[in-house]
Amino acid sequence: MDRIDKIKEFLQASPADNFLRHALALEYLKIQEDARARELFEAILDDSPDYVGSYYHLAKLLEKMEETTLAINWYEKGMAIAKKVGDNHSYNELQAAYEDLMY
Repeated sequence: MDRIDKIKEFLQASPADNFLRHALALEYLKIQEDARARELFEAILDDSPDYVGSYYHLAKLLEKMEETTLAINWYEKGMAIAKKVGDNHSYNELQAAYEDLMY
């Protein structure tokens, strides 16, 4: 059984588990299933806006898809949430990626 199938199996037992959904999205990125990954990242952040780790990956994916304005918006949202929850490491990563895109 491959990783995607295994994660999907775990998700059947815990469909709202953000860690598993995030892991599945990352696996989809590895096989260039960008639309599926995007859908998962967006669902995670719609359901759980404080799930800081997904902001970076969603914004990077949007950059890859040449949706720069959306990527900027997600970086900004992610930085605001990271700051709110006191996650300085994530804030710095988001800020660096944001600045690379902007300048």
